[in-house]
Amino acid sequence: MKCQIIAAVEHGSIGLDIGTSNIVVYKKGESEASVQMEPNVFLTVPSLPQTKNILTGNDIQFLEKKESLYILGNRAEEFASIMGRRTKQPMESGMLNLGEDEGINVIHAILNRLIPSPKKENEPLWFSVPGKSIDSPGAAIFNESVFKTYLMNLGYFPQSINEGMAILISELSGGHATGIGISIGGGMCNICFAYLSIPVVTYSIQKGGDFIDKMVASSVGESPTKIKSIKEKGLDLLGKPKNNIEHGLHACYDNLFYTLAESLEHVLSTSDSVPKLRQAVPIILSGGTVLAAGSREKFASILQKVKLPLEISDIVLAENPLQTTAKGAYLMAVGKGSI
Repeated sequence: MKCQIIAAVEHGSIGLDIGTSNIVVYKKGESEASVQMEPNVFLTVPSLPQTKNILTGNDIQFLEKKESLYILGNRAEEFASIMGRRTKQPMESGMLNLGEDEGINVIHAILNRLIPSPKKENEPLWFSVPGKSIDSPGAAIFNESVFKTYLMNLGYFPQSINEGMAILISELSGGHATGIGISIGGGMCNICFAYLSIPVVTYSIQKGGDFIDKMVASSVGESPTKIKSIKEKGLDLLGKPKNNIEHGLHACYDNLFYTLAESLEHVLSTSDSVPKLRQAVPIILSGGTVLAAGSREKFASILQKVKLPLEISDIVLAENPLQTTAKGAYLMAVGKGSI
């Protein structure tokens, strides 16, 4: 899915989503909100004078460290396709990839391109953060601290919002959001159950679209990049698989959705914070992994196999799954959301 790149403005509130696969910025334009998105990836090439001249002459963003040039974002994917190579990610499973020495610097360089300097000191900027991971509870705190410090140094007044909560703020109007927001991105699933716009239960599982790509790629002997392309362009989870790759994709989506459904049953049933509600609540699905046709219906059918401590009124796919989290953060920044 392509996102229109709109020229940055020099003022206004900002909502930011730093995801494993994409970095999305939602901000106030001159007449309406605008959105920018850049893949959260990089490609390294040798630091040679002629290479630097070519990149600079073509206005291609890069980061130079030691003997390597780090090509960033969209252009990294273009170069990787031309050169038959794979891009790398500075984040993994929704968290900073500490195995990549320059990962933090890569993300900072992409953010520098997308986020304008604040017009005044302490302009509001809300950014999304994952919930505490069932698999690695301490990692989310480190992530939040690193990005908050960086944004403060830019001159903003950064505030964090749970990713699942941002989805509810974005998609449920009226300022009294009650429901379950689920973001299924490249690295993880983020879940928030909120009552009257107050987050009651938040958590995450470190399994998402990248898990699907890697598992299928390993099974059929293809690259995760090719599997991701097939998944995003032509997969229909309601149709019959046409080949081994599609069989693998269907199986891995089932595995992911079962893991998510079972986690909802366990976490909500064992939490003392979940109120006893008379009314049914909606589930809002968002994130790049649910762009595959039939995702909503497939998840709904699997959810019926578990028992939740509350009734679900509907399962809804967000209007713009790749932009929803950043939009919710933006609405908080401009004072149109509530927690």
